[in-house]
Amino acid sequence: MGGEDANAGFRLTWLGHATVLIELDGVRVLTDPVLRRRLAHLERAEAVADAALPPLDLVLISHVHYDHLDRPSLRRLGERAARVAVPVGAAPLVRGTGVGEVVELGEGDQLEVGTLRVRATYAEHRASRHPLAPELPCLGFVVEGSRRVYFAGDTDLFDGMDDLAGGLDVALLPVAGWGPRLPPGHLDPAGAAEAARRLRPRVAIPIHWGTLKPLYRRTHYSGDAAEQFGAHVREVAPDVEVRVLGVGESCTF
Repeated sequence: MGGEDANAGFRLTWLGHATVLIELDGVRVLTDPVLRRRLAHLERAEAVADAALPPLDLVLISHVHYDHLDRPSLRRLGERAARVAVPVGAAPLVRGTGVGEVVELGEGDQLEVGTLRVRATYAEHRASRHPLAPELPCLGFVVEGSRRVYFAGDTDLFDGMDDLAGGLDVALLPVAGWGPRLPPGHLDPAGAAEAARRLRPRVAIPIHWGTLKPLYRRTHYSGDAAEQFGAHVREVAPDVEVRVLGVGESCTF
């Protein structure tokens, strides 16, 4: 799968919140697709156009919270998503959305997708679909080909982050949330900068900020989180380049 554009090398497109299109070595991978303008009591900064959603070789779901696993968004992808990888126990939430093969992964499991290898990693986060539902695992992912990309999902700092994937080219790091405070299991700009220091990627891209806001607010709680993150990284990990993307913006390597 993947068309001519996918063969261009290595490109990342931030579609907002935790949704990133990774195009690497002719393979297209999409993380945590939340594509619709309205999500319960949250409003999305910008709609995602169909043109931004090419055929996908793999969709990665980090955990089952509604702002990361959104069934209407998966239904919109439908057959464009050839395969979807989810944490163990989450497959029933994805089946029936019209996507292709659904694969459950546990921490340390690997998946081959074309020329890429995807490895599920630990995430310091807790998630259940609703208060009465069982708690299910949370994951990050390392996507490895000619380059190495870490997608953190939602996580706090954890032991072993330093050795997660030596030689990272890019780390996609959450730096904020959609509400006035961050509950445990998340990274704020300072915590994300410390994660960058431990991970030592060539480039860090802030995600999970500036996209979703409560309907009763005119502005986002996380409006300057990316800039704060960049300032902290310059202090604690000056060798790491920070690239701040706008919603829908791409960068190439």
